[in-house]
Amino acid sequence: MASNASHVLGDEESQLSGGSNRVQPFSSTPKNRNIDDEGKKHTSLTVAQRLGISDFFSLDVWRASVGELLGSAVLVFMLDTIVISTFESDVKMPNLIMSILIAIVITILLLAVVPVSGGHINPVISFSAALVGIISMSRAIIYMVAQCVGAILGALALKAVVSSTIAQTFSLGGCTITVIAPGPNGPITVGLEMAQALWLEIFCTFVFLFASIWMAYDHRQAKALGLVTVLSIVGIVLGLLVFISTTVTMKKGYAGAGMNPARCFGAAVVRGGHLWDGHWIFWVGPTIACVAFYVYTKIIPPKHFHADGYKYDFIGVVKASFGLHE
Repeated sequence: MASNASHVLGDEESQLSGGSNRVQPFSSTPKNRNIDDEGKKHTSLTVAQRLGISDFFSLDVWRASVGELLGSAVLVFMLDTIVISTFESDVKMPNLIMSILIAIVITILLLAVVPVSGGHINPVISFSAALVGIISMSRAIIYMVAQCVGAILGALALKAVVSSTIAQTFSLGGCTITVIAPGPNGPITVGLEMAQALWLEIFCTFVFLFASIWMAYDHRQAKALGLVTVLSIVGIVLGLLVFISTTVTMKKGYAGAGMNPARCFGAAVVRGGHLWDGHWIFWVGPTIACVAFYVYTKIIPPKHFHADGYKYDFIGVVKASFGLHE
């Protein structure tokens, strides 16, 4: 199983016969003895090559994006169903049950999608992977669009099978910061303050990247732990973060940290209304977290993360844009 870990949440180009950019970020060090030479070659690449513009014209990339689309659709349908069913059921700790089920579902879905596209099904992972240089920014954009479309389809599927009352009561299982609730003197808005929600989104997303996705990015850990273990850890960390973010605030109306902008976007498009209130937080927060995580990968000693040969690295793109070469 450890041999399969080279594809964990990474670049599936090594699996695609027609891929124009072959990057194997998780292969073992002995197989990359020429990484320094490759790194030198990458400094002379053009901006278009660093951005992976050719990915827009690669049939294999678009075929891989179908896996992201369907994976995201199933993810949204399953997660939103879990949210609605757990809070609808008569249990003492719905947050705990919901978090456990979310961890299981995410692990299973990742195992299903990893062989197809690298198993992102989340704009956070795609954007972070592009910043680090595991995939091109062009591929990340294609994936993120596919993820958003898939999220909309998943939300539409959920809307088709639940009653209008449940869809309205639980906001179709979407990401909410505030809701309109009945009050003593009429309807009132209850929920979390924007600043608190933003900070929670940043912290939870960063912890998600730091505590789980890092294991997939680091080829040594990915190989040592194996595919199932790494993806199980990703699912467990996400489940824990959902539990923490929904429990620590104890605010009615706040659905917890989204950590997946596409999932929040799908429900907002289909359900509309108050789901758009503060929706920007579910995009801005993860974006800041991804940038912070990227800075972290540049600060730590290079020997702990072999990213020298990644031609899509964000700093490399900026240098190429200004004609700077090492």
